Amino acid sequence: MNRDPLVPVIATDAARLELLETQLAALYEVSTVLSRSLDLRQTLREVLRVLHERGRLCYGLVSLLDEESGELLISALHNEEDADPFQPVRYRPGEGVIGRILEKNEPWILPRVGDEPRFLDRLNLYRQDLPFIGVPIRIGEGAAVGVFAAQPPVADALLEERARFLEMVANLIGQAIRLARGVEAEQAALREERDKLRREVKGVHGFDSIIGRTQPMRLVFDQVRQVAKWTTTVLIRGESGTGKELIANAIHYNSPRARAPFVKLNCAALPDNLLESELFGHEKGSFTGAVAMRKGRFEQADGGTLFLDEIGEISPAFQAKLLRVLQEGEFERVGGGRTLKVDVRIIAATNRDLEAEVRACEFREDLYYRLNVMPIRMPALRERIEDVPDLARFLITKVARMQGRELTITDSALRILMRHEWPGNVRELENCMERAAVMSADGTIDRGVIELTGLDVSAWDGRSTSAGVGAAVGASAAGPSVGAGADSGLPLPTDPVPKVDLDDPDLDERERVIAALEEAGWVQAKAARLLNMTPRQIAYRIQTLNIKVRQF
Repeated sequence: MNRDPLVPVIATDAARLELLETQLAALYEVSTVLSRSLDLRQTLREVLRVLHERGRLCYGLVSLLDEESGELLISALHNEEDADPFQPVRYRPGEGVIGRILEKNEPWILPRVGDEPRFLDRLNLYRQDLPFIGVPIRIGEGAAVGVFAAQPPVADALLEERARFLEMVANLIGQAIRLARGVEAEQAALREERDKLRREVKGVHGFDSIIGRTQPMRLVFDQVRQVAKWTTTVLIRGESGTGKELIANAIHYNSPRARAPFVKLNCAALPDNLLESELFGHEKGSFTGAVAMRKGRFEQADGGTLFLDEIGEISPAFQAKLLRVLQEGEFERVGGGRTLKVDVRIIAATNRDLEAEVRACEFREDLYYRLNVMPIRMPALRERIEDVPDLARFLITKVARMQGRELTITDSALRILMRHEWPGNVRELENCMERAAVMSADGTIDRGVIELTGLDVSAWDGRSTSAGVGAAVGASAAGPSVGAGADSGLPLPTDPVPKVDLDDPDLDERERVIAALEEAGWVQAKAARLLNMTPRQIAYRIQTLNIKVRQF
């Protein structure tokens, strides 16, 4: 009986159909796995597991090109005995079967592993009597970025079909790699931008943004550096315009909470009912206009710092509600019954005399002691008049950036600024510098420009520190503004304080006499010799120029 020649063909077609059905089901599951997660390594391992269990491909591996070394590094492997971890294995382009597939950027089918001398089998997994298939992984139409390989469990006549299936899976893997790398690049860019912004914010709100070389400011810097380390409640005292918010910024951004929220609220800007909603939040429908639940400032600042400016302006009724939050860290939203607990550091600021208000029963004594744990007093500008030159130069630089041009200020202008009492403190000085910049046509702010701003210096009576007005101006001109670096301490000028040139034509008579008195330690006979005058002449000048003589 002759054998029907069509029987082997029919059997082969049936096997091919069965394989295609198996591959189609596996391909669907692979696409599902690839769309499930952006964790590339975990996703690739899951794909290889599916192919092993559903796609009739054993010991699948994915090796990706390391851009730094230029070598292939096995990124995922399915091993029945020990899927993960595995020993790191690398291939150079052209090295072995895997390296050659990458270099040639085309598939390679080995009918029998043992017959190919270039098969290195560094993983010691593959059977020598079975086939091996490897295909390149591409992103788009470019060069290969990796190799996808596996071993069929049987040696049959369907190796071409299996290779095409591997190519389809490799295309899907390539798309997943492109997506994962794109997301990784975006995340890296976001992290870099975040770190850059953090550095900028810390630079803007750190110690370097606060100008001061006088003893009162050095004391403030010392206190801020110490208190920033802890979560202690801080009460910043001082007149309006002295820079209390700058100190609050410096405390937060130099503290362990620097990466957490820093939330601010001006307590004087809102009535009690709105203040309660702003601080504690409200539930939907709790009052007219409450169309949705809203978190308050305490919730927003959870884990960070809440700065309560003008704390002395809140009413006695609201003081009781605030006290509970400060004591227990607990509150309820307006219209809500659920108690919320937060971890918030409080920094408060006021320009009012809280002690007098406590005595007058206008401010709760228990709230006062709760806030006044670590008081920091900001000195008025008239108490640190030697900082005016540094402050003026700093503010002029700030205005110059706003106006987009170069601005300079002369020593004669700085001496005029140091005659003023500055009742509005640094805020008043900043306004004066902006006015002066507007009045300066050529960008030079001299004595005449300052006089055009309408600055009143009539109240100045010659009071100054032993360094003198002119010495402070000279020290400012000798170097950059002195702030306080977080790690650099508080540097003080080490060079001798320069003396005022008594022959400077920019000095008027009153300035020249005061400068000579300062240099002579307010000894009139010595000052007279410096000015080539007699004691009688300098005494007459002191009287007619209304100079108040300092007594030692």
